[in-house]
Amino acid sequence: MKTVILAGGLGTRISEESHLRPKPMIEIGGRPILWHIMKMFSAHGFNDFVVCLGYKGYIIKEYFSNYVLHNADLTVDLAKGSVEYHATNHEPWRVTLVDTGPETMTGGRLKRVAQYLEPGEPFFFTYGDGVADVDLTALAAFHRAHGKQATVTAVAPPGRYGALEIAENRVERFMEKPPGDNGLINGGFFVLQPQVVSRVADDATPFEAAPLEGLARDGELMAFRHEGFWAAMDTLRDKNQLEALWASGEAPWRQWK
Repeated sequence: MKTVILAGGLGTRISEESHLRPKPMIEIGGRPILWHIMKMFSAHGFNDFVVCLGYKGYIIKEYFSNYVLHNADLTVDLAKGSVEYHATNHEPWRVTLVDTGPETMTGGRLKRVAQYLEPGEPFFFTYGDGVADVDLTALAAFHRAHGKQATVTAVAPPGRYGALEIAENRVERFMEKPPGDNGLINGGFFVLQPQVVSRVADDATPFEAAPLEGLARDGELMAFRHEGFWAAMDTLRDKNQLEALWASGEAPWRQWK
């Protein structure tokens, strides 16, 4: 299964960091949070990524273009103009980096990368700022078993995000950021069938609006309940909390060796 990651937003609520680089490139423990997210999927054997770029996307392109160089010992023979790599420490990843526009909304970014998806095959879809100890293997299996068009991971964090009304694991209603509701919310780890892309009208369509609302209304959106750790890096305070968890050696989302 491929994993589509949204990495093009401005990250205005963490502008202390994002004015210099894309939000997914803000570091936790010396590595971009985007790297942490990809390691989460890779720990479950999902190594094929499509990254939706936008704001300062060239920084993400440069990061992956130089990934092997920066994670290996090497000998540079200036006379021969050659580079020999030793003891490489790289990942088994295939990363497709797609410029989806600087101001495109989340649904529009998904629509722009549709050509890189496998026809008829489900794929993961997630944000470039959230980490969790969600069982991604179980999430994929749950999606394949129920046969609907979409699965959203439902979590219960302290903050307020898009709320879900669920009955017998089927999402009956989706509302983006409703006031005064303390129910389960959109945790941002989706599994989607390719036909979901047809619900996106254009670049100006947020995935969390008409597409998700329509899926819920049509009975095509199922919920995978996750009761473990979940966090989104929206603010500098969030970033510092994740940094502290990583420094403690007990980061819950670290499922790899």
